Amino acid sequence: MAKKILMGEGRAALAAVREGTAARAETATAVRYLLQLLEERAPGKSVEVRVPPFGAVQVIQGPAHTRGTPPNVIETDAATWIPLAVGELGWDAALSSGAIRASGTRADIQALLPLRP
Repeated sequence: MAKKILMGEGRAALAAVREGTAARAETATAVRYLLQLLEERAPGKSVEVRVPPFGAVQVIQGPAHTRGTPPNVIETDAATWIPLAVGELGWDAALSSGAIRASGTRADIQALLPLRP
């Protein structure tokens, strides 16, 4: 992640998304803020969490990934990531509906959720 998002800025963006008034920039900030919180909670490089086009982080201790496609990847969209990250959507429901694509033996972050922004 590039620039650290301050708590106030992240919370304001999340509030706008949850109220349905967010512009694209606010949605991007909310996604990146939640990814930042995940990265702080579970530092490491063994699982890549992607929320295109807004951001991606590598998390969870274990074998580090440095080049090419990582062996453990979780990918979803912003409309799924935000409610998932704040506890409004369950991991199993999102996974079974196809809203999350997870590959690799370590690609499961449900024990790290919800995040508390």
